[in-house]
Amino acid sequence: MKASTNKMTAAGLLVALGIIYGDIGTSPLYVFNAIIGNREINELLVIGSLSCIIWTLTLQTTIKYVVLILRADNRGEGGTFALFALVRRRRKWLVIPAMIGGAAMIADGIITPPMTITSAVEGLSILPSLRHMSTNTVVIIVLCILSAFFFLQQFGTASIGKVFGPIMFLWFTMLAIFGIGHLFDDISIFRALSPHYAIDFLIRYPHGFWLLGAVFLCTTGAEALYSDLGHCGRENIRVSWMYVKLCLLLNYFGQGAYLLSHHNGLTVTESVKKTLGINAFFNLMPEWFIVPGVIIATTAAIIASQAMISGAYTLISEAMRLNLWPKVKIRYPSEAKGQLFIPAINSLMFVGCIGVVLYFQQSSRMEAAYGLAIIVTMLTTTILFANYLVLKRIRPVWVYIFIAGYLTIEIAYLIALLAKFVHGGYITVMIGGLMFMVMYVWYRARKIKNRYVEFVRMEHYIPKMQELSADRSIAKYATHLIYLTSADNPKEIEHKIIYSILNKKPKRADIYWFVHVDTLDDPYTAEYKVEHIIPNDIIRIDFRLGFRIQPRINIMFKKVVEDLVVNNEVNIISRYESLASSNTVGDFQFMVMEKYLSPDNDLPFMEKITMKLHFLIKQISLSEEKGFGLDLSNVTVEKFPLIVAPLTSVKLNRIQDPE
Repeated sequence: MKASTNKMTAAGLLVALGIIYGDIGTSPLYVFNAIIGNREINELLVIGSLSCIIWTLTLQTTIKYVVLILRADNRGEGGTFALFALVRRRRKWLVIPAMIGGAAMIADGIITPPMTITSAVEGLSILPSLRHMSTNTVVIIVLCILSAFFFLQQFGTASIGKVFGPIMFLWFTMLAIFGIGHLFDDISIFRALSPHYAIDFLIRYPHGFWLLGAVFLCTTGAEALYSDLGHCGRENIRVSWMYVKLCLLLNYFGQGAYLLSHHNGLTVTESVKKTLGINAFFNLMPEWFIVPGVIIATTAAIIASQAMISGAYTLISEAMRLNLWPKVKIRYPSEAKGQLFIPAINSLMFVGCIGVVLYFQQSSRMEAAYGLAIIVTMLTTTILFANYLVLKRIRPVWVYIFIAGYLTIEIAYLIALLAKFVHGGYITVMIGGLMFMVMYVWYRARKIKNRYVEFVRMEHYIPKMQELSADRSIAKYATHLIYLTSADNPKEIEHKIIYSILNKKPKRADIYWFVHVDTLDDPYTAEYKVEHIIPNDIIRIDFRLGFRIQPRINIMFKKVVEDLVVNNEVNIISRYESLASSNTVGDFQFMVMEKYLSPDNDLPFMEKITMKLHFLIKQISLSEEKGFGLDLSNVTVEKFPLIVAPLTSVKLNRIQDPE
């Protein structure tokens, strides 16, 4: 479902609640629990950390994302790669923060489902009858939920997606109600509205700065507001956020007031937490509501996970269009716009989530790995958006204020979160690092390969191609021979294609077609143009596709040919006399040029490693013909060596035969 970026509707508001607030909306499950863990509850801790939460939500989520970054829409689309597509021509190095941000988002998508679902299920331990429920029991329940969740991804979420909005509305309303119910447990909690208490907390509380890592968990879903801009629309996000933020703050206030009223002076160790059943979130509920509350919380956690998984699919599909990720198979389980399923990414994330649950087992341990990935994404978004402001000719003073202010805030959070590195943060770094390595290798290898691509002027070879087409002494290879070309200039063609047609094994055809696919920065453009280089002999087709359009070249090419036939621009009838008399359409044959790394290369060490990794990844990724959606029954794959840095000299001495 795609809403206008400028129009607010009741349906749009409901969709926004269901799609984008799952992650940030489930943060009350664990934020205060992370803050009070192994610490003595007192006014300085509770009011100070609550003030930090309020101003983090205000500065990071409200001002940075809702007010500012939502302005950077790429034809209604948002997200790291949509923003990169807007600014990539300004500075070449901007691809690095874009890749880092994308990799961190995928890492966050692997941490979020275990964290939120485990936090929800652990609420059962509040009940006296289940207070001594073992960690293994929680792990088994979470693993069962995750297994079912990832299995159902292949069927799409169009039908269940319709109920996400009402469920999340119920969730946020529940947060507000239970928060209001405890506001007056300690009325002094409202002092937290003043930023003075946040500053005082950071200065006076022992190691207060390092608690920012726990505070930051309250805004981890902020990036999703921008990523899902295309699905929900700017105005729907801005208006719905007012309600969401109010509900979140009321719940945080309620948790703070309850803790001060009931547990002031108590040190919350693991044993105390288990014995007394302390859980800052679930303690707000009456005992009879705990089980329904856990069910609703688990459902909200699943919705939060669904948003992260869907976001990862979209992210990878965009990265593929921008040549930042190897081609992988994409399926479209429903007709809903934006609905896609990537089996390889689904399997990767499933294995990652299961590994995280088995490794950490408790949400309190997962907190160490959570947050680190998203702060990295936020930092990269700050850098990309600052460049967007420059492109929009915003006064330099405002650009400097923005980048200085947010880099200061986010680097402070990053430093605080890095303190968790040895306690589990390294898991996030490992996952994100692996994702970044794949992106970087794919991007860098393409740059290296481009040094090898040699383009020649088409006009120099047209007469030879016409002679070959008319040479009856050579067996006809195909009636229509189609090559995919990367040449942007229609007057040029790769030398390897000319070599394939004329030299390697002469390929006689009646009509030679050259197809070029240009991926645009606009997300949903789908258009083409035709150039008749030699009418009915040599034809070039340029497809101009947005970065969110699947390049189904087989179907698109057929559509173009049908249009050309209707307009009498081309004759596709076979030129064999026996077939022409019955108006039989000639055969179409696609040629795909597949590279392999030649041993005759003399590359520097790092480039050699990059190219070897590239071809290793290429072996397990989708082939060129499948990636372009070609019909394999009429595709010929022709291998040719990739010689990027040819050996210039070989030591070889001739010896004379003895007389």
